[in-house]
Amino acid sequence: MAIDNAELGGGDSASTRDRVALGDEIRKLRKARAKTLAEISSAIGRSISFISQLERGRAEIPISDLKRIALTLGVPLDWFFLESERPAAEVGRVVRAGGRRRLGSVAGGLTEESLSPSIGGAFEMFLSTMSPGATFEAKSTRGTEEEGFLVSGQLNLWIGAHPFSLSAGDSFRIANEPYRWENPSEVDAVVIWVISPPAF
Repeated sequence: MAIDNAELGGGDSASTRDRVALGDEIRKLRKARAKTLAEISSAIGRSISFISQLERGRAEIPISDLKRIALTLGVPLDWFFLESERPAAEVGRVVRAGGRRRLGSVAGGLTEESLSPSIGGAFEMFLSTMSPGATFEAKSTRGTEEEGFLVSGQLNLWIGAHPFSLSAGDSFRIANEPYRWENPSEVDAVVIWVISPPAF
């Protein structure tokens, strides 16, 4: 059973390292999502002090609360466990094909997987898979510069008022402009997508 505000015990035990790593992941993800401690506190029904202690690795959290944090931050629960399954030297440096973290949901025909070894850097890289017939519209600008490379499939892309028909091997840049896309084909469109600063 998890204990609130558990103090770090002596030494560099595996449980202490796991607790510190989990807290660090929650903090980085919360900041990337532009959420405050108060918002997380309210979402899971815990004190701000508890969330602060949690992010510093000085508290343990029940799985039920961690599920609510994941929901609030828009990631699946396993987001917080994949790091612990990787060799220490790979954390922050390498992402294996089977270890990608999925973002958001498949709703709307879009699946995104993080290709970045960690969050909180100057940019984020994703593998975006658009299902046949899927569409998306960013109605307002996000204050970002985005670039993409179409690995496979076809994509209709509108950047501002300009329409483009893209095929595998084509790439593009969106510099703080509204855009929309659609997959007009009967197969998935797969795009490597880079965003700076992270809009994650």
